[in-house]
Amino acid sequence: MFRLSAGRMIAMLGIVAATMLALFVPSHAATPLPDPKIDAPLATAKGTQTAVFAGGCFWGVEAVFKHIKGVTQVVSGYSGGSADKARYDEVSSGSSGHAESVRVSYDPSRISYGQLLRVFFSVAHDPTELNRQGPDTGTQYRSAVFFANDEQKRVAEAYIAQLQGSRAFPRPIVTQVTPLKAFYEAEAYHQDYLVRHPDQPYIVINDLPKIADLQRQFPALYVGK
Repeated sequence: MFRLSAGRMIAMLGIVAATMLALFVPSHAATPLPDPKIDAPLATAKGTQTAVFAGGCFWGVEAVFKHIKGVTQVVSGYSGGSADKARYDEVSSGSSGHAESVRVSYDPSRISYGQLLRVFFSVAHDPTELNRQGPDTGTQYRSAVFFANDEQKRVAEAYIAQLQGSRAFPRPIVTQVTPLKAFYEAEAYHQDYLVRHPDQPYIVINDLPKIADLQRQFPALYVGK
């Protein structure tokens, strides 16, 4: 058995209150965000590229990207800290330097990096929450784009500037854009967590609405599993 972080324990204990709150608090992005003005062009041939994002608990972020056209694999893990502390008990303490992250493998001939960012900012998480997402608090739940190359950095920074300039959100975006030094896969019990535990209160309250928003806002990108 694994230990839940304090935030997730609170979320489960407060299921009734959280459910009532969800009825009155709208999603952070009611409509799809605009396309990035600066983006990587679609490749002319099939291939595999990777993107790493952090946006709170990796269970829901992983599940969102697994429903995206052109995505071939999504793995939950840890980025931003050292290898010796890349374990859930260390990361959940908030002292390891890591963020719960997902590594998205995708075919760049079918979907662009900018479109992945658009989904990330629209439905995968709330980029205006500093060091938290929903009931989860701490730097391990920070919003971050871990770029693997200069092109990813350029597209991510330009899109954030575009969204800030258009006031797409009522509060400033706090997402970090930082170089990817390493990605460490999380423990096996975290992988495909939403698929294996769809009735868990935390999943029902915090993550299933993201899948519903994805299907509603991005029907052309949504792929059922």
